[in-house]
Amino acid sequence: MAEVILENVTKVFPPNVVAVKQFNLQIADREFLVLVGPSGCGKSTTLRMIAGLEEITEGTIRIGDRIVNDVPPKDRDIAMVFQNYALYPHMTVYKNMAFALKLRKFPRKEIDSRVREAAQILGIMELLDRKPKALSGGQRQRVAVGRAIVRQPKAFLFDEPLSNLDAKLRVEMRAELNKLHNRIATTMIYVTHDQVEAMTLGDRIVVMNNGEIQQVGAPLDIYNSPLNKFVAGFIGTPPMNFFDGRLSARDGGLAFEEGSASIPLPARLVQVLGAYVGRNVLFGIRPEDIRDVPPAGETGRTFPLKALVEVVEPLGDEMILYLKTPAHEFLGKVGSHGGVSDGQTLEVSLDLDRVHIFDAETGENLCLGNKT
Repeated sequence: MAEVILENVTKVFPPNVVAVKQFNLQIADREFLVLVGPSGCGKSTTLRMIAGLEEITEGTIRIGDRIVNDVPPKDRDIAMVFQNYALYPHMTVYKNMAFALKLRKFPRKEIDSRVREAAQILGIMELLDRKPKALSGGQRQRVAVGRAIVRQPKAFLFDEPLSNLDAKLRVEMRAELNKLHNRIATTMIYVTHDQVEAMTLGDRIVVMNNGEIQQVGAPLDIYNSPLNKFVAGFIGTPPMNFFDGRLSARDGGLAFEEGSASIPLPARLVQVLGAYVGRNVLFGIRPEDIRDVPPAGETGRTFPLKALVEVVEPLGDEMILYLKTPAHEFLGKVGSHGGVSDGQTLEVSLDLDRVHIFDAETGENLCLGNKT
């Protein structure tokens, strides 16, 4: 168990492709940290630099109390689980899990003890005599994780380990990984492009884009207080809606001119946004903060907006509404019922307490630090 520290880490691929730029992060001992972002954002490259599979161009990486820049992967005392399971097809589950320990010449009794303990934790005791071809995808992934556990490393590195599984298995394995982290209490660094995995697994999330950190924080902190438009649009399912328009002064307060409606903004935003009156901004609101039925007792804290329902997507207990005003298209996520159909005009309620305003040029969230 150890903390992992990255200081000003940069990776440049020839001829001059910057994959990771000035990456600074301290990962606490026993923390479950998730790197999340779109394909090509640098998250897997960062993980591979921690593992020693990629040389760093600049900066320092520490694992525990030592700098590991020039330490070979096998000597960093980490274990990595990949997207493809990489199991030896001719070996049984037991031998796959024991192989790394045999190479390190561990005593046979200790190997057996570690393999069986890991198999017990992962619930695969009955699979030890099978070969990989006789296992399901989820079982193979458990074996791959078990092969890492037996090494008892200082840190586990996971590179999109669930992306090859079907939706049901991904949900099950997310729960298993959470249980695993609680049981073995070891530092875990997990890479994924799936923001649902990030939200459900991580103690903290690192949102990356174009090789740079966009925001670091607890899942709900990032969801509720995104630093910029990229984070706001990446975290959340469906993603946040953005309306382009301008701010205007109205009755001693401020309003957002959407193009077909003038939406009043909460009083808490007047001071911070006063300098933006007359300027173009982006109005952000999540689909789940748009309701088709006005909430009881919240008159004045919501705004009614008329919109055309283009598509209704029923999802069981909720449904996604594809909505359109004369100026914008957007999504609403509401409770499931039979009262909404394609082609009708609907008055939806915007929760004004959940609104975000972004700088149209920089994407910065202008509302942070001014919430009551």
